[in-house]
Amino acid sequence: MPSRAARPHALVTGTSSGIGEAIARRLLDDGWHVTGFDLAPARIGGAAFDAARVDLADGAAAQAAAQAIDPVQALVHAAGVLRVAELGRGNAADAELMWRLHVGAATRLADVLLPAMAEAGHGRVVLIGSRVAQGKAGRAQYAASKAALVGLAKSWAAEVVARGVTVNVVSPAATQTGMLDDPARAAAAPVLPPIGRLIQPGEIAALVAFLLSPMAAAITGQEIQICGGSSLSR
Repeated sequence: MPSRAARPHALVTGTSSGIGEAIARRLLDDGWHVTGFDLAPARIGGAAFDAARVDLADGAAAQAAAQAIDPVQALVHAAGVLRVAELGRGNAADAELMWRLHVGAATRLADVLLPAMAEAGHGRVVLIGSRVAQGKAGRAQYAASKAALVGLAKSWAAEVVARGVTVNVVSPAATQTGMLDDPARAAAAPVLPPIGRLIQPGEIAALVAFLLSPMAAAITGQEIQICGGSSLSR
């Protein structure tokens, strides 16, 4: 494997579990140097992985952490939470948390890292969205915050398309992660995709790894679904 200094550098958020952890592990296997931003303790070790405890829901903290790390060639924003509520029963703090973590953190990180990538003439950004962004009962604020990522990605992609930087969204259907066991969503069981099983984090990580690769240089401003057939006409 290449030395740490020879590895390309990726910042991945939410690396303590679930999709973010799977992405970080895949990139490490592919020869990347990975910095993980997370509020929870890291579960990944090794000389090529740096863990930084960051409250990404705190915009100033996210921005400061991005400014403090070495230059990166890729940003993957996978950190997220899901809070469910029917109309009239929503918790304003839950809604604010989702917007700060999904949209606010992505914006703060991109504001620091994307211009540097464009200046260098190369870079990759992948935001982890959700198929729920198309709308689902009881998930209005989660859906809205994930839908906002698509607007951000397309807008950023248009700004840097001629400067060697791509920006895309990967939107999975229900995925087998610890989020499914969160008491905050106990009343809203996941719906299995038509393939008859949940999406696996490693499947998402594989697509993200491709989007960060040189072979994906012509793919930008796209939302790519890993839906297990959920988007097929029924």
